Amino acid sequence: MPAFNLAGFLASSMESVLNQSHRALELIVIDDCSTDQTREIANIFAARDSRVRVLHSSENLGGAGARNMGLQAARFPYVAFIDGDDLWDPEKLARQIKVVKEQDAQLVYTAIQKVDSFGNQFGAVQSVEHHVDYSTLLANPLIGCSSVLLDYNALGRPKMPDIRKRQDFAFWLKLLREGAVAKGIDEPLTYYRVRPGSLSSNKLSAALYTWRVYRDFERLPLWRAIPNFISYAFRGFRKRLNR
Repeated sequence: MPAFNLAGFLASSMESVLNQSHRALELIVIDDCSTDQTREIANIFAARDSRVRVLHSSENLGGAGARNMGLQAARFPYVAFIDGDDLWDPEKLARQIKVVKEQDAQLVYTAIQKVDSFGNQFGAVQSVEHHVDYSTLLANPLIGCSSVLLDYNALGRPKMPDIRKRQDFAFWLKLLREGAVAKGIDEPLTYYRVRPGSLSSNKLSAALYTWRVYRDFERLPLWRAIPNFISYAFRGFRKRLNR
């Protein structure tokens, strides 16, 4: 759980992890040089629950760097991601681990329900396919970072590409390109918080980084990058209409 200046949301996000029906877990919170009360809140949780471990970065690492810091510290065979303002359904981890074991998947993602700053649900559920491969994901980046669980040991404990945005998209593509099996649970077990001014709310910037993933990381020629980008942009526009 990377967290930068999320004092107003961190407690509820941490509680949604610690209240999972799958109890055998460790919550690693990476305080990414916050200047508000984020560090203090995380430390309070760590003092009262031995499953919480708080790491403090010496410089602001951004999403990829903070997540990689957490990945390096992870000790369990499975790893799940959640941003410090998002929420999980209590059954999320248990349901995903069941899919890993029963369907031989290394990456499991869920549908997403958006919530506002107060936790109120709004908009249509962002549904997902029950299976996605590399080519499908190129055209439809449907996997939300806070929805993902990885069979991390089976994948060889890789790290995320170190880019400011869309590092998760680049990461999933790398895993699928290298043979990982990805399965989806089309139920909203993840709650994505939409906040004014949040990093992911800048759609133009996200689009530019998506193009960079196509060209710089996946090395797609223009004849492949352009139709995939058009598909991505069209799907994003359609989602906005369904808000």
